[in-house]
Amino acid sequence: MAIYSHKEKERVTSITTTTTSSSSQTVSGKMGMACANPSCFFCIMKEPESSVRRVGIKNCFREIPLTDDQEHVLVLSGLFNIAMTQPDDPEFPSLGIFPCMASLINRAITDKDWLLKHQNVYIPYYAAHVIGSYTMNKVEFAEIAVESGVIPPLMELLRGKLTWVEQRVAVRALGHLASYERTFEAVADYEQELVELAMRLASTCLDMVFVKFVGVNDEKARLKYHGDLLTRGIGGKEMENRKAEEWASQLQCWCLHLLNCFAYKDRAINLICRQEFLKDLCQMWGGLVNHSSPSGVGLIRILCYHKPGRKSIAESKEVVESLCNLSRSSDDWQYMGIDCLLLLLRDQDTRYKVMETAILFLVDLVELRSLGGRSYVGEAITRTLLLDYNQTMSNLKNNKFAQRSLEETWVLKLEKKRRERMMSTEKVEEKRVLVSLIKQQGNQRCWLGEVEDAIVKYSEALDLCPSRLRKERIVLYSNRAQCHLLLGHPDSAIRDTTRALSLSTPPNSHRKSLWRRSQAYDMKGLAKESLMDCIMFINGCINSETNKRIKVPYFAARMISKQMEATWLFSAARSKISSTQHKKGQGSDDEDEGGNEEQDEMIRTMMENKIFKSGLSTIIEEPLIGKGGD
Repeated sequence: MAIYSHKEKERVTSITTTTTSSSSQTVSGKMGMACANPSCFFCIMKEPESSVRRVGIKNCFREIPLTDDQEHVLVLSGLFNIAMTQPDDPEFPSLGIFPCMASLINRAITDKDWLLKHQNVYIPYYAAHVIGSYTMNKVEFAEIAVESGVIPPLMELLRGKLTWVEQRVAVRALGHLASYERTFEAVADYEQELVELAMRLASTCLDMVFVKFVGVNDEKARLKYHGDLLTRGIGGKEMENRKAEEWASQLQCWCLHLLNCFAYKDRAINLICRQEFLKDLCQMWGGLVNHSSPSGVGLIRILCYHKPGRKSIAESKEVVESLCNLSRSSDDWQYMGIDCLLLLLRDQDTRYKVMETAILFLVDLVELRSLGGRSYVGEAITRTLLLDYNQTMSNLKNNKFAQRSLEETWVLKLEKKRRERMMSTEKVEEKRVLVSLIKQQGNQRCWLGEVEDAIVKYSEALDLCPSRLRKERIVLYSNRAQCHLLLGHPDSAIRDTTRALSLSTPPNSHRKSLWRRSQAYDMKGLAKESLMDCIMFINGCINSETNKRIKVPYFAARMISKQMEATWLFSAARSKISSTQHKKGQGSDDEDEGGNEEQDEMIRTMMENKIFKSGLSTIIEEPLIGKGGD
């Protein structure tokens, strides 16, 4: 490819940001000067004759990896935007874009001198992203990509031959290829290595991104091209950090998606079910920056569909407790936590390993009507808990509290419902009035500071209240929870607020219960659960406002601030760094975990080459309109 004129360079930004209905219309308008080079990619794209344009594009794809031109990065930037906005257009995949991208990645890995020239350091990122975008929706494109040999260079990127930024797009592309039946086996040729790499990267990527980028306070010490890719060359440090958090979460989630592809097919289950990795999965939730992915619990649920997976999960106390906490939260993935527990309880080989823990949580959810698009959730929980009732009660003989919880479920869902079935409307109204009087007595006791007596009154009212009076029972449970909070009993408060929220329509919508449970979770140090409830509480406050001025309660804003700090995606990494620095201050020679010497050497080389620290032109990383969340 020849050198472009100065005016062509000035116009290249419009090439990388323009989105049209077909790739042949990506460049609109005329360049400032005519180009004498017949191989100019941008001029070829303007060619009106389709057959001539296709031949020219095919030749360009063949020549780009073989030539050394400082303008290649501009071509790759344009291809990146076309692939992002038109991932289903068959033109480029049919003309050899995949062999071109694979060759460019290989060259970046094997030819360090070439990588460090011009702005070639951007090229492997763009190339891997192009592969991932074109294989995102079409299995036909995925087959062409595999036949073109894209997997080996993607594997090299995943191994960490460059940096975490390239690992992110490599695992994304491999995940797309692994998700199709017709291309899965080609990816599975690397099964053991690929699974182990994805597991390690999922467990360590947050620490790595913090150490390599977010935790680097000196902006001059950061790789400039990372900042350009993250913020499209127009952001400061704060924007870079925010985007890096999003990308780190995506890197982790795409690693988990790749593992899902294997676990779904009952492949590599024993590898994935290593106890240490299962514990790590419990902490992978994507944060608020990636709320659309189930993250760790999504993979745990897939493992629960397989017997070896259920066996390993049941043996991990941390995983079971994490699922239990999720099942009683207002997280979008609450239903997944419930699903996992029910799958474990329905398997006779794992039922009694998890029963003592699970029953204490699920018993509060037996009156859920719908959740996550599913109906009769509470009924499914009830049937599972009461399965082999006598045998279960016998196995729980050493845990009186669990026995009492199971017996309570039996009484509430069977005996009480049977008694109330023939209750007349007049009788129900009589009980409603009596329950209201007892509730008022409980309120009076609470106002007088007689909190324990108030609890007794609310309990009396709940025992008397018919099951069909759901609104009354919501208030009774929520008021009793407030009393438990005043006494410093967070577990009891969580139980009662969860029951109130299960009775509410839609589920998890009773504002007072959300706030009270948020406080209770805060008392227990469960920051994520507290944060989710507080967010739901604030959403309820906003939706209930009839005027235009939305007032967020000050106490809720303080709780949000506290829990967002505690659940920050890099909070654990920051703590590790602080601890490591403290040890070094005391003379410890411990090294950072999860280091990659080859990657570190590459970064040092880039930092030593001043071209990557300053003076780079802006490379626009993403179009304004994206697709697929990338």
